[in-house]
This record gives sequence, structure tokens and C-alpha cells, in this order.
Amino acid sequence: MATIEIVPVPALSDNYVWLLRDAATGTVAVVDPGEAAPVEAALAQRGWEPALILLTHHHGDHVGGVAALKAAHGAAVIGAAADAHRLPALDRAVTPGDAVAVGECQAVVIDTPGHTRGHIAYHFAEAGVLACGDTLFSLGCGRMFEGSAEEFFAALRRLAALPDDTLVLCGHEYTQSNARFALTVEPDNQALRARAAEVEAQCAAGRPTVPVTLGVEKAANPFLHARDATEFAALRAAKDSFR
Repeated sequence: MATIEIVPVPALSDNYVWLLRDAATGTVAVVDPGEAAPVEAALAQRGWEPALILLTHHHGDHVGGVAALKAAHGAAVIGAAADAHRLPALDRAVTPGDAVAVGECQAVVIDTPGHTRGHIAYHFAEAGVLACGDTLFSLGCGRMFEGSAEEFFAALRRLAALPDDTLVLCGHEYTQSNARFALTVEPDNQALRARAAEVEAQCAAGRPTVPVTLGVEKAANPFLHARDATEFAALRAAKDSFR
């Protein structure tokens, strides 16, 4: 069975860059490097050399470190063909359904528009890992900057259809603030209350709140409980104005 070692690398103010290492071959991928310095420190600490840079979308806080990492390591940059015009120069442009190999670990590219039109996610089915950028957060989802509510709702449904034991690797440490909003929407959701308590403890201890399993998110995340695009849009609008 394919196994991936996962390292969250805090970057910028609240981003996560993800290091993925295939256990069988030692192949390393960097997901969404918003800046290079913390990634370089994490790589050096482990003696790892990245072969791939996987991008979910074009925002600067997810691609700002690509040029420096590419120059230092020659890693192949992979991103969405639909967004090639506004991503760093790609060595491989992928479309939904394409396979991306990190050593022996195979990912399938999933179309997840909504946060941005060209947003994609990488699902490593055998390893049980989902790199989803800013589409799905723990107890929340990304802002709807581009695309429609229908597109974003459909993207979340695609992710929710994946197995419950899938580990969600998202792009930001937003879980504590997401929990505060989520509890106003579903105050009697016991799974949400348990997750919120866990998150408070994790944050108090200075630990990341992710990865988290998709099963936990399906039980606790109100955005995954929307029945249709209209309900999702209303929920997203409420979150946008929540303070």
C-alpha cells in the first residue's frame, strides 16, 4: 500500500505549505509554497530534496515561493492547464482526471472551482490524502472569489464523496475562527462541538489543527451539510460578514 509522510509547514501569517514524501521511493513534493524560506528550512532539517511542486491555484500566498524553490532544486512545477496563464511557469499543465505521481503514490486531479475558477485538488486515493488548497477548510470553506455558488457547491460535493478516512490538507489555519461561525449555524451538532473543543486544545498547545479526516468534516462542517447551491450561497455570505 502506498504511504505518504506528511509535514505541515507554517508560512506567511496563517498558510500551510505541505511536504509529501513517498515512503517507498523517498520522492518529495511541495504543495502550494507561498514562501520559500520556511520550506527550505523544513527540507534541510530532514535532508529532503523536492522533485515536484504541486499547485492548487494561482493566489500569491500559494505560489510566492515557487520561483526560488524551482531555482534551488529544479523541481517540476505542476498546476492547472486552465490557469496556466496566471500560475508560475508550469513544467506540466494538468486537467481534471489526470494522474500525478509522487514516487509510487498516484494522485488524481479533481476540478474544484469556486474559490478561483481554475482551482484543483490532488487526491491520493491509496494513501488516503487530499491536498485541497482553499476549497475546503476544517469547519469551513474558501471565499467565493470567482465562479458561481453552483460550481463551488458541486466542488464540495465531489470532495465529500471521497472516503471518510481521507486526510484533508488545506491551505490555511482557519479552524478556530471557522468553529466560532459554525457553532452559530449548528449549535446542537455534537460532532461540531467535539471538534471545536479539540481545536481549542490544539491551538492552546500551539499545534496545527490539520490534517483532519474527511469523516470528521462531513459530520461537523456546516458547508458540507448545505442541501443545494442556494443554501450554500447563503451560508457563504453569512460567513463573509461574520465577525
